[in-house]
Amino acid sequence: MSKRRRKRRQSYTFSSLIIAIIILVGGWFLSGGQPSDIQSFIQNISQTAFNQTKNVDSNSELAKLDYHSGEQSFIYVNHNKANLNPTKWQTNHVVYSDLDNLNRTSKGNLAYLESRNLASDENRVRQYVEPTAWHQKFVDREPIINRGHLIAYSISKGISASGTYNPSDQSGDQNNPKNLFTQTAFSNQRVQTIFEQKIRDALKDGKRVIFFSKPIFRGNDLMARGIHLEAISTDKSLNFNVYLFNVQPKVKFDYATGRSTIDRQMSVPDP
Repeated sequence: MSKRRRKRRQSYTFSSLIIAIIILVGGWFLSGGQPSDIQSFIQNISQTAFNQTKNVDSNSELAKLDYHSGEQSFIYVNHNKANLNPTKWQTNHVVYSDLDNLNRTSKGNLAYLESRNLASDENRVRQYVEPTAWHQKFVDREPIINRGHLIAYSISKGISASGTYNPSDQSGDQNNPKNLFTQTAFSNQRVQTIFEQKIRDALKDGKRVIFFSKPIFRGNDLMARGIHLEAISTDKSLNFNVYLFNVQPKVKFDYATGRSTIDRQMSVPDP
């Protein structure tokens, strides 16, 4: 696509947005809206319009992305289509990659899952592994970071630390350095869980799933900028490809070290 055509499309999109705002504002006044509230009304419309989930065509661009306060907490990669081949489903196991030279889980893990991997919480134990950039802090009495699993505990029942399936092991993966990274509480509990639930639902339906999970680091940073998740079931009914920003409301991180400062202006909307 030529630059002229791209600019023309962007111009049309912007013009359409302005027209839509004008129409909505007119309708708002007709419905009894007050002039004193017009500024916040327009701001809400604009924020909704510009915060639609974005797309990145290639996963090679992920490490270059910066998060800006108020933006969506995740984006689609490859138009939300996994770059995984469902015909490659092998025996039920997980490929846990070795840590890199900085002890980071930067290479990603690949899981071949089925329904017998669904784990209950009753076998969870205390977590003690401290991944790179682990500097816990509490803001408003809540922890800001978690031990984020690449392959979730809830979908790794019976999988040993070596990645093979052992039917006598009723627990999911725990305290495995090759499967953990320093993840914000928001990214882990409010965003990643959405996509893990999609996998759990597919497994409950008896589907087989290939799942790839990779923390994304920039250069020699010790804290991941985000995590790349993609999954596909063998019947292709489950298919997603997303990148989650590793961010936390009210907190600003130094990704080189993982240390943080309180920033009350830092806003991360719920997905």
